[in-house]
Amino acid sequence: MNDESQTKDKFWLYVGCLTFALVTVMVLVKKSEEDKFAPIKEQLQEESALMNIRVLN
Repeated sequence: MNDESQTKDKFWLYVGCLTFALVTVMVLVKKSEEDKFAPIKEQLQEESALMNIRVLN
């Protein structure tokens, strides 16, 4: 019974480590995408600022 409880404890440790690794990879990929598209986002904000003209009657 002692072996079974140790195996079960290690199972949840492995599940926790795998979950942490997957979340870390997802965060790094998301950060990479934000860096990659930063110039495009900047250009869109600049165009939006140029098009934001109020017309007074």
